[in-house]
Amino acid sequence: MMHKSIQQWLDAYSVSHRHPINKLIHWVAVPTIMWTVLALLWEVAWPGLPLLNLAGVLIIISLAFYWHLSPRLAVGMIGITALQVALLLWHQNASALPLWQTALILFVIAWVFQFLGHKIEGAKPSFFEDVQFLLIGPVWLLSFLYQKLGIEYRRTSSSLAS
Repeated sequence: MMHKSIQQWLDAYSVSHRHPINKLIHWVAVPTIMWTVLALLWEVAWPGLPLLNLAGVLIIISLAFYWHLSPRLAVGMIGITALQVALLLWHQNASALPLWQTALILFVIAWVFQFLGHKIEGAKPSFFEDVQFLLIGPVWLLSFLYQKLGIEYRRTSSSLAS
């Protein structure tokens, strides 16, 4: 089984994300969806381990996936994930609305916009082809920030051998 490189994943994701309006929608909706998924899973405790919830499990799995593809992007995703968790914890302490309700409302709204963006794009979302693309959206956005900042995130051929 061939494993895709980070650039192959990003290039494949880009195919259905070229229209400027769809891209703009993704800059708002993808981080929102990431937060809502973490928030919804935060509410589900792992049986027998009260300090661990399903959000923690997803974080560990996704960061391992990112690390395998690009350690430098994984480091950025650690920061983004920490910010997402900080916002989640802030919401728990500052909002009268329960976390799961806020997350569910925002989840639905964000996905409506995502599908609207893909309607404008004229292409179905990438995850219909491969569910792993749900994890690629956030690093696709991060890759643009890295490019703007001049941060190389692709593995070199020498690092692929190790």
